[in-house]
Amino acid sequence: MNIKVKFSTQVGPDLLNMVKQIAKDEGRQLQSLIEEALIDLLEKKQSDKPRDFVMKNYKSSHKKYSDLFTKLAK
Repeated sequence: MNIKVKFSTQVGPDLLNMVKQIAKDEGRQLQSLIEEALIDLLEKKQSDKPRDFVMKNYKSSHKKYSDLFTKLAK
């Protein structure tokens, strides 16, 4: 059983409106987006290794700009 704990917080109105719009566009409840964001934050803070999409983008840019990176390193 997945028990939920109710809590209260405050965010800026623009941020809240953007998140509400995402929830509406995806047909999800606001609380599920908040939970997803908190999980992502914890994974980011607790992980020693970069996230997969970060490494994928790094490797892609390294292939594309390897000559530039070599020159910058000198």
